[in-house]
Amino acid sequence: MSRLHGTKDFWIGALRAEGPSFAAAVAEAPPETPVLSCPGWTVADLTRHLGGIYHWVCAVAGSGLTTAPPARPQQVETPPGVSPLDYWQQGYDRLMTLFDGLDPEAPAWNWAPQPKRAGFWPRRMAHETAVHRWDAQLAIAAGEPIEAKLAADGVSEVLDTWLPAGRRRDPGQWHGVVQLSAVDAAQSWYLRLRGEGVALLDTDTILDHDDHHARVQVSGTASDLLLALWGRVSFDTLDVAGDPSLLNGLLPR
Repeated sequence: MSRLHGTKDFWIGALRAEGPSFAAAVAEAPPETPVLSCPGWTVADLTRHLGGIYHWVCAVAGSGLTTAPPARPQQVETPPGVSPLDYWQQGYDRLMTLFDGLDPEAPAWNWAPQPKRAGFWPRRMAHETAVHRWDAQLAIAAGEPIEAKLAADGVSEVLDTWLPAGRRRDPGQWHGVVQLSAVDAAQSWYLRLRGEGVALLDTDTILDHDDHHARVQVSGTASDLLLALWGRVSFDTLDVAGDPSLLNGLLPR
C-alpha cells in the first residue's frame, strides 16, 4: 500500500484553495438555503459551524498546551451585527495567519492517537474545509469533486486518525478486511476490522493472518471515496464487490 504523506505546506495550500471556494458558494446562496448533505442545516448554520471550528482551533493549535481544552461549543452564535460569512472570514483569516507561522512540532493538544503536536491541525482543517466546501456548493447545485491528492489524504485521515481514536459512527462488532482503492490517485488502503478495533495494514503485513482476503472491495475516485466515508454520497455510487455491510464499520463521527 502506498500512502501519501502530506506536509504543512500541502495542507495550507489546500486551505488557500478550499476556503475561498467555500466563501464564494456561501455568498451565492441565501442564508436560509437548505444544505442537502447536512439534513436540518441551512447555509447560515454551515457557515457558523465552520467559522466556530476555526476560532476554536486557533485557541488550541497555538496554545502550546497538550492538556485537553474546554469542549468546543456545538451551537455557535455570531456576535451582534456580524453576518455568518463575516464571522467565518474572520476565523479563516486568523487560522491562516496562525498556520503560516506554525511550527508543526510545537506542542498542541489533539483528540487523536497521534503525538500531541500542532501539525495535526492544518491537516484536520484542510479536510474539514474541503468537505464543507462540497456541502456549500451542493446547496447551490454546483458541487465540485475534492482534488484527488487531498481527497486521498482525507481517506487516510479517516482510517489512521478517526477510527483508531474510536470516533466511529457505529461501534458494532465488525470483522474482516476492507480494501479501498482510489483509481485516480493510484492508492489503496487495507483495513482490518476486529470488533470495535481497527488496524490499517501495509501490504507486507496482510499475510500475517489466515483471514487476509478482503471481504469487501470498493473502488472509485478519491473524492467519491472520501465523500462516501463522510456520508455525503452512498457507497452504492462506487464500484463495490463483496459484503457491503462491513462498510458501515468505516464511517466516522
